[in-house]
Amino acid sequence: MNVELDFEKRYRLVREIIETLILTLLMFLIIRMAVQNFVVDGHSMEPSFHNNELVLVDKWSYLVHAPQRGDVIVFDAPPQPGTDFIKRIIGLPGDVITVTNGVPTVNGVTLKEFYVAPANRAASGTDCPVNQVVVPPGEYFVMGDNRAGSFDSRSWGFLPAGKIIGRVALIYWPFGADNYGFIPSAASVFASIPPPSHLASLSASLSSRSEQAFLSCANTELHNGV
Repeated sequence: MNVELDFEKRYRLVREIIETLILTLLMFLIIRMAVQNFVVDGHSMEPSFHNNELVLVDKWSYLVHAPQRGDVIVFDAPPQPGTDFIKRIIGLPGDVITVTNGVPTVNGVTLKEFYVAPANRAASGTDCPVNQVVVPPGEYFVMGDNRAGSFDSRSWGFLPAGKIIGRVALIYWPFGADNYGFIPSAASVFASIPPPSHLASLSASLSSRSEQAFLSCANTELHNGV
């Protein structure tokens, strides 16, 4: 029996096992950095997303480009740090936002949103007055699709970009659900909205009273953490 040859075989086997484990761990970490699963908790995004559904969140896209209007995102909720919320981006930095009974107007264009059910198109119980409010730099205005039952930017204010975890890309469970699969694009809803730069004169002339009323109300809700 060749002891030296037997030792060499066992050494190669152990080395291959270790290399495989390291490679598997690296692949897991890379995938984990790129995507993350998330459980939808509640009904604030009905009918687009249902309670207890599992979704995949794309965490890399926003390293390449900025979030867009209509994107559904998961983020660390400002009113409840450590809790993840799922909402839809309605306003970008610089946009001028008005919300009337759950219906947003962005840069003078009232949105016709196919993803909002008529029965859900209403104010929530915690809404602050949103009347020609300008979204600050580096922040976003987000709303749930179930306008009557969503705790969102109307209540607690703007979402800082640093709080965003990623874009929801796919509903993967339960299999065969009515909304199963990739998330439909909402780009057509926002296609006619002029960029914020076109509204510089309007933004400069907005009533500071309405904006301060919103910020004051939102700051109260934010600290209440309803």
